[in-house]
Amino acid sequence: MSLSAKAVEDSRLHLLPQTNQLKGLMTIIRDANTPRGDFVFYSDRVIRLLVEEGLNYLPVVEKQVTTPMGMAFQGVAFEGRICGVSIMRAGESMEQGLREVCTSVRIGKVLIQRDERTAQPKLYYSKLPKDIADRWVLLLDPMLATGGSAMKCIEVLLEAGVKEERILFINLICAPEGALAMLEKFPKLQIITAEIDERIDDNKFILPGLGDFGDRYFGTED
Repeated sequence: MSLSAKAVEDSRLHLLPQTNQLKGLMTIIRDANTPRGDFVFYSDRVIRLLVEEGLNYLPVVEKQVTTPMGMAFQGVAFEGRICGVSIMRAGESMEQGLREVCTSVRIGKVLIQRDERTAQPKLYYSKLPKDIADRWVLLLDPMLATGGSAMKCIEVLLEAGVKEERILFINLICAPEGALAMLEKFPKLQIITAEIDERIDDNKFILPGLGDFGDRYFGTED
């Protein structure tokens, strides 16, 4: 069984429904010739789909309301509060999509970079909501390669008191190596992604991938 197939079979990794619409959007943002304006627009569309899918995994309680017709309607309401945490810099591209779906949502930020001496991810900056331990966390990062930075960020969240089962990792494209490594280390974590790619190469780039998401989104390509 390939790594991609193994990742797909894991019940904690949730793929967006592979509709023609999603495939079309992903084709546009993967295309090296897509202008930056289109890349941003269509990436934002996928990000919103991902956030909305992520909300499906939050707990709910029954709630009864009265409709304008004066009749009772038995529905549900979200249980508990949420916040977003973006892994800087590419993860910041996903913040607007979260705000469009969840008004007035609080968003923390974490900066993690590789230590050149040890080649290990190192925490450089963290600013989280004071009550994050009482919230469900939507962790935002568009690309998951080896998973090193994301796993370091999850460690930061756990140290801040967040329960592992309350962390939802929202991601556009993941390599199976990174997804499986994260789920092995954090068995209560859930990942919501748009597509699972084939693999990472010797330079730790996702294949077929879409290049450096942050550079393409923010217009900082060489």
